[in-house]
Amino acid sequence: MLGATFFATAFLAHVLAERVRRSEALAQQRGVDLANLSVLNEHIIQRMQSGILAVDSEDRVRLINGSARLLLGIAGQRAGGLLRDVSPELYGLLMKWRSDTSTASHLFKPAGTGTDVIASFAALDQPTGPGALVFLEDSSAMTERARRLKLAALGRLTASIAHEIRNPLGAISHAGQLLAESPELDGPDQRLTQIITEQSRRMNAIIESVLQLSRRKLPEPDSFPLADWLGPFAQDLIRDNGLDPQDIQVVVANGDVRVRMDPVQLHQVLTNLCENGLRYARERPCLTLRTATIEATGRPFLDICDSGPGVPDEVAESLFEPFFTTEKQGTGLGLYIARELCEINHGSLSHLGRTEHGHCFRITFAHPRRQRMMMS
Repeated sequence: MLGATFFATAFLAHVLAERVRRSEALAQQRGVDLANLSVLNEHIIQRMQSGILAVDSEDRVRLINGSARLLLGIAGQRAGGLLRDVSPELYGLLMKWRSDTSTASHLFKPAGTGTDVIASFAALDQPTGPGALVFLEDSSAMTERARRLKLAALGRLTASIAHEIRNPLGAISHAGQLLAESPELDGPDQRLTQIITEQSRRMNAIIESVLQLSRRKLPEPDSFPLADWLGPFAQDLIRDNGLDPQDIQVVVANGDVRVRMDPVQLHQVLTNLCENGLRYARERPCLTLRTATIEATGRPFLDICDSGPGVPDEVAESLFEPFFTTEKQGTGLGLYIARELCEINHGSLSHLGRTEHGHCFRITFAHPRRQRMMMS
């Protein structure tokens, strides 16, 4: 019986030891799987287009990905700092959300970035207390979707009314031209026929601009050095407008600045801005094209500055509204279309006003890294 007890004990110990070994192997394998999963999750979070921050109960940043750093303009910031030091604007929105969780999304502009960002908050339960998960989105994506819906509606509208407007407009213009050829008209009547012709041409230009906007093709972005592109553009601008070489000045702060945009659409935007600037320039250089990179965000930009008097404050707020113009012969669609073209290329067009370089508009291009990520 004693021997049988020893044998039973040894067998039981062997079975238990084997089970322990299998448990250890399984635990080790699970540990490797968890480590791989953690690395994969970290890689996914860092590669996401949406910015993500995890904040603990003490408002300390525990996780922040690369997109969040770009959107907030804090490229060198690491996790571990207090949110109020990392981004005071986002910290204020977090406090506002905690006091009223009925509104989960807020729009704000981080200091020094010039980009509108949508911040969304979600509660995050932690052992040390309630934290928060913050999602950051570039509002340009949502704006682009809304713009596409707007352009689709505009396209349907213009397609239905263009024929109805053009036929009577053509008849009015033709009748005005025939009336102007009549020898019985005196001077005042001739002036009236001239007004009919001029306004008919203006109406036709408005129709052409609206049709161009509604039929606009999707951008075909290309990556190219901006400095190399600006040289030929400035030469063509000088030749087409009969200018002297010193009338256009190109200033390149960083020679290897690369941008990603449809070159044809960039040419259209820049031509519109330069023609506006030349119209109001008063001294040489008439125009200054200055390119550099925003240090806080790494986004390249191009300033178009003229030597004119600038835009009054009461007019500046309406510059990009459709059909707003201060010119009698203008259509009011030039700057509106220019901004639309910039935004569908994930950039922006803004009015800087009077600066040390003159009266300026700024084209801000998409961040090169975000563009590469979107293409991949």
